[in-house]
Amino acid sequence: MTHAYSITAAELAARGFGDLPDELTQAKHMIYSSPATLDFNSPGAKGFGVKRAGLSIPGSVMLLVAPGCCGRNTALLNEIGYHERFFYLMLDDTDLVTGRYLNKIPKACAEILGELDAPPTAFMLCFTCADALLGTDGERICRQVKAQTGIPAVPAYMYALTREQRVHPMALTRKSVYALLEKQPRVSTACNLMGYFTALEDGCEIYPLLKSAGIRTIGEIGRCRTFADYQALSRANFNLVLSAEARYAAQDLQERLGIPFIELTRLYRIDKIHNQYKLLGQAIGAELDDMDFYQDTLDCIEAFRAQFGALRFAVGECLNADSFELALALTEYGFSVPEIYGTVGERNFVYIKRLAALSPETRIFSNLSPTMLHYTRETEIDAAIGNDAAYYHRDRPGVGFQEETQPFGYRGVTMLFEQLTAAMRREEGAGSR
Repeated sequence: MTHAYSITAAELAARGFGDLPDELTQAKHMIYSSPATLDFNSPGAKGFGVKRAGLSIPGSVMLLVAPGCCGRNTALLNEIGYHERFFYLMLDDTDLVTGRYLNKIPKACAEILGELDAPPTAFMLCFTCADALLGTDGERICRQVKAQTGIPAVPAYMYALTREQRVHPMALTRKSVYALLEKQPRVSTACNLMGYFTALEDGCEIYPLLKSAGIRTIGEIGRCRTFADYQALSRANFNLVLSAEARYAAQDLQERLGIPFIELTRLYRIDKIHNQYKLLGQAIGAELDDMDFYQDTLDCIEAFRAQFGALRFAVGECLNADSFELALALTEYGFSVPEIYGTVGERNFVYIKRLAALSPETRIFSNLSPTMLHYTRETEIDAAIGNDAAYYHRDRPGVGFQEETQPFGYRGVTMLFEQLTAAMRREEGAGSR
């Protein structure tokens, strides 16, 4: 095959989720780690992969238990200020064959404790694919570490082999991050936002909407600066899960601490955002008046379309959105999306079916397909959204839209169009010179 594989939305919808082409099924082909996808392909990669995410507990340190090949990319995190919180137990061939390294882990943690000026709040033990293959009982090792050091330990599983499973590495890591919370009296006016390792953008409307419903304290792991801040999360009356990857962690908190949870979805279709807030209000017994936010967001979209026209977007998946839901939103707003680069799953197939009715010729590519080595643009593209889409269309204006500050709700939509406006104006300025 001398061209990148793609399929139209109409063709894919007609086949159904149960009949995905092999090229869109990661388990049926080699994985192509292109420069466009390196930030999410590995659970140990840059951004909030397993290793950095595991250190979300304030004051914790991590012991990476791995062969040298698995630890090399941790240097990226050292460059952004984590060098004093990472330690390594490097494994040789004999360690892996005999399993003798398992007895070294508690000793290594004791050595780390002796080197630090102050004891850590927790040890995060990062296990790799070697332990997935060996069937290592990480929980047992954590108990041994606590018995020897007096410091609690929790596992972080950097298992790339299990990334397609229902409970994948990032879901397991979220569970670990909240694992040290202990039961406390719940406060009726407190809730937590779960889903991301950084906080929502300060201007997100969810904060004033919740406060209008009588919620005075809104906890987020990304805003915890001390271990006391972290512990206070267990006083919440309920959790709001904003990403499906945090559902497993929320279920654990419900079982262990009795904190119920409500799940919301990050959406970019404003009618659906409005409906979701209406349902949230019903669930917590309050009327959430979001109409000012709705109108402001609608005005923002219409102003962008009036200024730049019905642009043609390429939408990737290295961004803070579901690529198919975002493509559907843009299509409903009067733009077009000739190309999408994304991973098709059961949850987002509903968007593909809707997209097939509105834009049947939209072509869907898999970033991880080896055929992307041969990608060339064959459709007209005006702008790109997502770091991967921007990589494929470097000669077009684009936005990565993958900052660590998280977009959500109406504010997520306005953030996107504000960034697109800036990108289009930069392009216009460059063209006028």
